[in-house]
Amino acid sequence: MISVKRILSDHKSKVEAWHEALIVSENEHPWAFIEENHKWNFSLWHEEDIARIKDVEPNRIVEAKRNIDFYNQSRNNAMEKIDEWFLNSLLQSYIVSKGPLHSETPGMMIDRLSIMSLKRYHMHEETLRMDASEDHILKCSSKVAVLDEQITDLSNCLESIITKLETGEIRFKVYRQLKMYNDPALNPQLYNKK
Repeated sequence: MISVKRILSDHKSKVEAWHEALIVSENEHPWAFIEENHKWNFSLWHEEDIARIKDVEPNRIVEAKRNIDFYNQSRNNAMEKIDEWFLNSLLQSYIVSKGPLHSETPGMMIDRLSIMSLKRYHMHEETLRMDASEDHILKCSSKVAVLDEQITDLSNCLESIITKLETGEIRFKVYRQLKMYNDPALNPQLYNKK
């Protein structure tokens, strides 16, 4: 159905490339949805870094917060598109499971792998710092090893879930995030301003 190895490879290569220029290239589904989710996680990661700077202009903090809300909403929308693609693929293959409901969806797992790839990239960067202490570099190297193990564990779990979905052993639903903070009809701070 979908290659988990390719997901891992794409996440890694795009994190590296996007630090030079954020260029999206996927056109086919589900890869365009997976790339979209990863792009929003990448943007979110870096905008959150800006929001944590103590001596930045207050207007830039306001902009960062709004960007973070937008990126997070977009990331969740892309996650839902991944899950919709999985469900549609199962239906097109006439796989209708009566098995138990699995609460974590493939989209959620792919999203977590995306975030972990960003974390691993930035933790590895810490191991290359010339201005850092040997202790800092050793601690960060140890954390890279932990992240590698976690990525392997989660990717193996994702492969297992995909196999169980393909055989009808389990089922899942698209879990809508139903974010309220960006919606002027649902956020009292926005609709009370009118």
